Amino acid sequence: MVLRRAVAECPKKVAGLVDLVNLPTALREFAGGQSQMSHLSFFLRVWSHIKEHNLQDPTNRNIVNCDEKLKTVLLGRSKVQLFELPMIVKLHFPKVPKP
Repeated sequence: MVLRRAVAECPKKVAGLVDLVNLPTALREFAGGQSQMSHLSFFLRVWSHIKEHNLQDPTNRNIVNCDEKLKTVLLGRSKVQLFELPMIVKLHFPKVPKP
């Protein structure tokens, strides 16, 4: 429902999130060997990895303790704040100007 409203209000911005992009090698390994993935799909995969492996700090749920696999995506950092996740993932998806 929220995605539909976002598409109606700002279609170009949403298109940047759902368009398929060729993934770099480090991200392909994290994504299970897929060569193309959208920004949104990749972010959801990162979030599901955090949830599956219980990587949120038990005392402060706003901190993610990265395992070795997640460190490859999150620039080698061992701890990341939740609000930083979208910004760090976005660095792997450079904005490509459309002609």
